[in-house]
Amino acid sequence: MSPEYAMEGKFSIKSDVFSFGVVVLEIISGKKNTGFYQPQEDLNLLGYAWRLWCENKALDLADPILVQQSQVLKCINVGLLCVQEDPNDRPTMSNVVMMLGSEVATLLPRPTRPAFVTRKRECSSVPSTSSTKPDTISENEFTISMEQGR
Repeated sequence: MSPEYAMEGKFSIKSDVFSFGVVVLEIISGKKNTGFYQPQEDLNLLGYAWRLWCENKALDLADPILVQQSQVLKCINVGLLCVQEDPNDRPTMSNVVMMLGSEVATLLPRPTRPAFVTRKRECSSVPSTSSTKPDTISENEFTISMEQGR
């Protein structure tokens, strides 16, 4: 579920893009976003994928059965572009289809921090891309309270 829908009830075509990005990262890793939790590491699969991306270890996210590393890296890049925190930064689905169908991986833009990553993590070195867009990482923190029913 996209952060703008979860927190504000706003739904747009970029909400579907966010969900698609989560599914792409789940497929690549072989893990569910909702069931992935490492208290000593990252909050969820998106945080884990972002950490690996920042450390230039994105291929460590991939299920070992996947062998075409260039295609896997492209899918991780596209998945991270789809789950960016700001909906305006996310590509449209038609752009996602073009990116995934393209043979040239170097033309992909560089993703910014995904939504729902509460631990502060900035990329100091990111896999090279041709994007000239600067990295802007917001420092939004939030808490979740469990509501008790009557």
